[in-house]
Amino acid sequence: MKNPIEALNKIFDSRIRLGVMSVLVVNDSVSFNELKQLLELTDGNLASHLNTLEQAQYLKVQKSFIGKKTNTTYMLTELGRHAFKTHLDALEKMIKGI
Repeated sequence: MKNPIEALNKIFDSRIRLGVMSVLVVNDSVSFNELKQLLELTDGNLASHLNTLEQAQYLKVQKSFIGKKTNTTYMLTELGRHAFKTHLDALEKMIKGI
């Protein structure tokens, strides 16, 4: 019998990272504040998870200014898009196999 969780990506084990990826896969880019409000997270908690996704090279970060305030936006990389699709395919395959 094959291990049903073998193909799942550990980076997406967190519900927060799964939520971030779900938002970014259907939007070209999303700001830090939009992600924070949508997922109802604190600054520190969101930043920590975004950092994990960025280190895995699943996200691109773009910093700019709106007036005197910084505006940080996030976009999926092709690697991130592919990794997330592979994870979702593995989840679907696992569920159908049960």
